Amino acid sequence: MRALICHAAQDLRLENIDSPSLGEQQLLVRVAYGGICGSDLHYQQHGGFGAVRIKQPMALGHEVSGVVESLGAKVSGFSKGQRIAISPSRPCSSCRFCQLGLHNHCLSMRFYGSAMPFPHIQGAFCEHLVIEVSQAHLVADHLSLSEAALAEPLSVGLHAIQRAGGVLGKQVLVTGCGPIGSLLIAALRRAGAARIVAADIADLPLRCAASLGADETVNLQRDAAALERYRVDKGQFDVAFEASGSQAALLTALDVIAPRGILVTVGLGGDMSLPMNQIVAKEVDLRGTFRFHAEFATAVQFLNQGLVDGKPVITNVLPMSRSLEAFALAADKSQSLKVQIAFDEQGQAA
Repeated sequence: MRALICHAAQDLRLENIDSPSLGEQQLLVRVAYGGICGSDLHYQQHGGFGAVRIKQPMALGHEVSGVVESLGAKVSGFSKGQRIAISPSRPCSSCRFCQLGLHNHCLSMRFYGSAMPFPHIQGAFCEHLVIEVSQAHLVADHLSLSEAALAEPLSVGLHAIQRAGGVLGKQVLVTGCGPIGSLLIAALRRAGAARIVAADIADLPLRCAASLGADETVNLQRDAAALERYRVDKGQFDVAFEASGSQAALLTALDVIAPRGILVTVGLGGDMSLPMNQIVAKEVDLRGTFRFHAEFATAVQFLNQGLVDGKPVITNVLPMSRSLEAFALAADKSQSLKVQIAFDEQGQAA
């Protein structure tokens, strides 16, 4: 079968690899759609991010949907032809963090397309996957498999809201309105945020943010002082989500968050210098958020029931044969948000 393999920075290849073998308690899935994530771009452009580097050829991708093609001998509850969203999260369920319910911190996590461990965990950008039954989440008949592949980035936003401890009735700022930031805004609407202000440096993501529920959008590239009015009286936002990975955005959020506000850092942008005096004086809670686990099922439920409409996030879908072009397009933030690859080029899984 064909797979999209990253060998090093600027060395991404569409290659033939061995097809996976099916275990008796597993599912063989024909991959339908895969969304290109920021981490995929980091691997393709730079060979990794931070201290994480590619040390061996690795298939990329973790935002995927597909169709069940065959079942292991001991599988029940699924049938051939069922359409599914596929969770990339495969914790061991037995380490101390899994036992505490912190599956996203599993000591033996096998998360698709990750160079964190060595040997690396191969990704899902390939024509067929063998998955565990626990990874498969049924997709409603009316939902396209393209939209179903958004369950993973939506899960990231849902987990970030969990880390914030609730947003019901709160004034919320979101900086960075790419796919994760925009889907986070849609989730904030479901979670009962009273007012959502979205900030970015480009109009395309801000239009998406508005369509998914932002009450106000601010282009900080065009108007650097647009959030100044929210600095009065020590800050106006109860909760802020920083989804761009930008130090400038993080500092802006600290300026406009209210005392004892909660600032959740979603985006990864490398090490930063923090104004500790400001954090201490305002008693700000600075919280990280990392991946997800249980939230994946909720994300699929929201998409299935139409409680979140992810279609505005998807700007481009290219066939697998044009994967390199898809990555180039995904890197151009002036004309794309979520770029997906269609792995079934005949459209049979659409």
